[in-house]
Amino acid sequence: QVQLVESGGGLVQAGGSLRLSCSVSGLSVYSWGWFRQAPGKARDFVAAISWTGGRTYTTDSVKGRFTISRDNTNNTAYLQMNSLKPEDTAVYYCAVDRSAVLTVNEFRYDYWGQGTQVTVSS
Repeated sequence: QVQLVESGGGLVQAGGSLRLSCSVSGLSVYSWGWFRQAPGKARDFVAAISWTGGRTYTTDSVKGRFTISRDNTNNTAYLQMNSLKPEDTAVYYCAVDRSAVLTVNEFRYDYWGQGTQVTVSS
């Protein structure tokens, strides 16, 4: 059984930093994605990383501020978020794609974490 467990959300002031973590069990090869959903809005792509970690992609609105990484030894992905802005406030979700393809398409992802709330105050 595949299970994803997220951690690291919270409340932070604008300009601050948070690091989200997501661990997976029950899979051997996969790519990671991070998405977010603000209140009343659709879920949006944030970042993705390939199986080896050699390729990453981040959406323009977070480029230079957010960094995705992974540790295959611990089956964990991270989203380091710096210079946070109030508009980054959302529930953040991690997801894995068994095909191990780096993709921004949420429908390609097979399993999802439970979501973690990130709130940035102004």
